[in-house]
Amino acid sequence: MSESTKAVQAPKDFGFNADALALKDIAETFFRENLPAHQLHQLVAQDSNLQNGSACRWDKNLWQRIIDLGWLMAAIPKRAGGMGMSAVAVAALVEQAGRAALPAPLIPTLGASYILSACGNDNADKALNLICEGKSFSYAASSQGGSWEHTDSEVILEGNELTGTVFFVQDAQKVDYFLVNAKQDGEPRLVVVPANLHGLRVNPNTIIDLTRDQAYLEFDQVAIENSQIVSDPGQAVAALEEATPALLTLVCADMCGAAEWQLQTTADYARTRKQFDRNLGFFQAVKHPLADFMVAIDLARSHLYNAACAIDYEPEFAELYARMAKAAANDAASYGSKKSVQLHGGIGFTWESFVHIYLKRQLHSQSLCGDAAYQRQKMAELITKGEENI
Repeated sequence: MSESTKAVQAPKDFGFNADALALKDIAETFFRENLPAHQLHQLVAQDSNLQNGSACRWDKNLWQRIIDLGWLMAAIPKRAGGMGMSAVAVAALVEQAGRAALPAPLIPTLGASYILSACGNDNADKALNLICEGKSFSYAASSQGGSWEHTDSEVILEGNELTGTVFFVQDAQKVDYFLVNAKQDGEPRLVVVPANLHGLRVNPNTIIDLTRDQAYLEFDQVAIENSQIVSDPGQAVAALEEATPALLTLVCADMCGAAEWQLQTTADYARTRKQFDRNLGFFQAVKHPLADFMVAIDLARSHLYNAACAIDYEPEFAELYARMAKAAANDAASYGSKKSVQLHGGIGFTWESFVHIYLKRQLHSQSLCGDAAYQRQKMAELITKGEENI
């Protein structure tokens, strides 16, 4: 981001302009009409056998319609053929996808586009062109211990061959390409790898989230070309650090959207379900938790758009604000998920009720990019580092 951009003062409305509002409204209508809760339940929750937790359940036709709408290009700069929309607009789009619990690789692809944009070279721009053409990506970097640190990948790049294993890769059975963090001479490099490349094995994990799939990737001397290396020597960590706030805000937006669905659905149930000749919402034991949940969502959403706005206008504060947002989103998701099930009473604990789908998605999202405790630890490190530089 240029120095002139850094000097621009952040707007009071988080930069939520007409384009962002239009994208939000279009996405809200699209998901309401094409992926209502009962249709989502039929798609991902037909099978209640937990032994089939590694299954990949999604609607490829719906995904193609999302591609046709151009949403994969939303975060890609115009120089690479994308729409060049603000981080605030992208967050608004993802919030609506989270409200629908979209089972598709939208978040991983948008996240990869931010990383590739930060790399800023010809190879990275060619990979961005693939996304503009409708190809999906997922970033692969975690060690077996689940580390989200940029330097902890256990994949080795040596002699134009990839060897090793990377874990906790999101939507691995859905995407066309992986953006792999691999070490070359001890330094991280970013490599674009087709999902069907010879020598690469995708091993699905069994996870609780019915709307996503997860896998670990095994590389057995997978041959690559120099054109697939999208980060310049010594630049991978800097690119990942630049993209980190966006990666965090994408997950936060999804969690805020899912939490909004949980709140509205539970409130509707409380307004219609009667007990002791009263609607459930009459009782303070129901009113107060719903009000607390609403406040938690508003807090998390405020942090979310503050972080997205910082990506656009105040990049020097973006990571701190994004980690604040992730911690707040985790808190809201943890509290609200429990209450959404509890306040549905006995029906809330059944497979036929839709609320368990969102509970499981939120549980999975809380661990993505680190839980609330991890985010607060990182916040403390950033604040301490800032004080030392004063």
